[in-house]
Amino acid sequence: MTALADAVGMTPRLARSPLGQPVAMLVRPPLEIVRSASFGWRLHHAAAAVTVRTRVGLLTMVSAHLNPFSPPRRRREAIWLAHRFNPGKGAVLIAGDLNGLDPGTDHTAMLAGLPGTHRRRHAGADGVVDTRAVAAFSEAGLVDLWRAAGRGEPLTVPTTRGGGKEFSRMRLDYVFAAPQLASLATDVHVVRGDETEYASDHYPLRADLAI
Repeated sequence: MTALADAVGMTPRLARSPLGQPVAMLVRPPLEIVRSASFGWRLHHAAAAVTVRTRVGLLTMVSAHLNPFSPPRRRREAIWLAHRFNPGKGAVLIAGDLNGLDPGTDHTAMLAGLPGTHRRRHAGADGVVDTRAVAAFSEAGLVDLWRAAGRGEPLTVPTTRGGGKEFSRMRLDYVFAAPQLASLATDVHVVRGDETEYASDHYPLRADLAI
């Protein structure tokens, strides 16, 4: 992480995970981190949070990676995270691999092509698709920035050469923001091509906000 941050001229904050994968936030000067926190014990993976001072005031940004295996556990993580960074407390943005399907889409055909072990990551024992984890963020008052300013295709997995055999073509990565930030979103899109095809099993998701 330090090598990457140095190479791109950014300031990193790492959140380690006792079970899964660490995550990090990187901030480019002249923005300065005035507060940071890491969360691992409540999540299968982790979440990293930083607060920076901007021209529209303090902005808290969270990078999160939720449980990939269990819909109920993923929902509990999402509820805790959404309320820990409730938009009523100020300008907040939560982004990352939420490992859940969005509640506004029919996923029946997409899940039908997955083997049972992978389909159970997104459906209950009755076979009904479980979208409650992603819905928890909207229910807490956060806005899905794709719905506000998205363009192109929203699907973020799998990449063509980065693995991801456990995926069908689906959207697992999101940016949620407090309403006052959502109104400043000018563009949200999935970055494809070149190195993104093999750097990860997920494509990068970019969101531009006019702050």
